[in-house]
Amino acid sequence: MNKSFPAATAPHTVGSNRVGRIMGLVICALLPAIILHVIVFGPGIVLQIVLGVTTALVTEALALRLRQQPIRQFLCDGSAVITAVLIAMCLPPLAPWWLIVSGTAFAILIAKHLYGGLGANPFNPAMVGYAVLLVSFPAHLTRWLAPDIAGLQPVDLSFGDVFHTIFTGQLPDALRWDAITSPTPLNAVRTGLAMGNTLQESVASPIFGAFGGKGWDWINVGLLAGGMSLLALRIIRWHTPVAMLAGLMVPAAFMYAMDPGTYPGPLFHLTAGATLLGAFFIATDPVSSATSNRGKLIYGAGIGLVTYVIRAWGGYPDGVAFAVLLMNLSVPLIDRFTVPRIYGHER
Repeated sequence: MNKSFPAATAPHTVGSNRVGRIMGLVICALLPAIILHVIVFGPGIVLQIVLGVTTALVTEALALRLRQQPIRQFLCDGSAVITAVLIAMCLPPLAPWWLIVSGTAFAILIAKHLYGGLGANPFNPAMVGYAVLLVSFPAHLTRWLAPDIAGLQPVDLSFGDVFHTIFTGQLPDALRWDAITSPTPLNAVRTGLAMGNTLQESVASPIFGAFGGKGWDWINVGLLAGGMSLLALRIIRWHTPVAMLAGLMVPAAFMYAMDPGTYPGPLFHLTAGATLLGAFFIATDPVSSATSNRGKLIYGAGIGLVTYVIRAWGGYPDGVAFAVLLMNLSVPLIDRFTVPRIYGHER
């Protein structure tokens, strides 16, 4: 054996997909939807993102310090930032500052570091933080502005008005919440059906467009464009998004065919709520999702099906967050039966 050439142990190559690069590309893929969100609902989401990212970085640094982990290495990987951005995109743009701060801090401290940090968390941290806010403060999460499309928004709030409302919880003088807010498309349909109206009567409101809610459909187009870019760059694989969309749209199409006066069609579910955000940016979390391709198909289909069940018969207008968390619980079982057995090892 020639000893003049020292041999290192495997692996001998280093992949280019570092955590920081992947998280940066995911944030870039969210930019079209964020820009459209500003156009439709105003600059509130920008302040929410700034508050969330600041909280995430401070909380991450504190947790790493307490765990005696290298702060710079993990603080710069972008995982905390993407958690904050996803939570901010789920909140109304005028939500009080303490909502995004408490939700993000809970996501980082409890859902992430309590289980050992990045790579060890069994649940999606962003969805844990959002679900806690949804259960604890439901009234604050219904204060969505009317979309600034075709004059639907009754007033134009300046950046100063938005800043004042977020940090004080009070609207400017002469304005009231019921005058400037509007139900989300999913909430409007649920309320209308609960009042005994037909689906056609429920969507007669001017907030609805050809497929879903006005403005919301454009934001979802931005999310679709960002998701397709992640697929093209091979940051995510197609199995989970396609399976989730199929798991949602197939039962939606079936129920719509059975009773079109009560159940919205698949295109409405596709362009309303957090469907595309969940399919491309939440369910594809590499840590808390299934491992194998077969497992991803089962995992994604389960999220879509549970989302539809919650939307159609559950207690919340949208069910993406709860569906993701429920399927996170199922990941060990899914992997148990779908991950191929390693050669030479027994299960």
